[in-house]
Amino acid sequence: MRYVFGSLVVAVALAIGLSGDRAAGGKDEPKFTIKEVMQKAHTPGAKSLLKKVSSGKADEAEKKELVALYTALAQNKPPKGDEKDWKERTGKMLDAAKAAAKGDEKAAASLAEIVNCMGCHSEHKGKKKAGG
Repeated sequence: MRYVFGSLVVAVALAIGLSGDRAAGGKDEPKFTIKEVMQKAHTPGAKSLLKKVSSGKADEAEKKELVALYTALAQNKPPKGDEKDWKERTGKMLDAAKAAAKGDEKAAASLAEIVNCMGCHSEHKGKKKAGG
């Protein structure tokens, strides 16, 4: 009986430990890759989520989606360049998107200026792989 109880205690402790690791890891893991964020938020043309939000034409769901995408972007690590710079750039984008989602029209309009595609790409975009 003592061994059964001991085994049960170990099993419960192991289960708690594993679930805690998953919860902690899952919280820090980005929901989207950088590539997915770029495709969903910065697609050129009228379908650009960034353009919809920054021009005031986005609905509530689109504003929330941009916040989720920029949250994931900030959680990702840059392929190259200074991680502190990455955090500053993506943090500003996320802050403006959150404010825009709450109805701040000035923050929404500022997104177009804050999101500096070429500046960010020149500092942080990795090189394309051969054949990709």
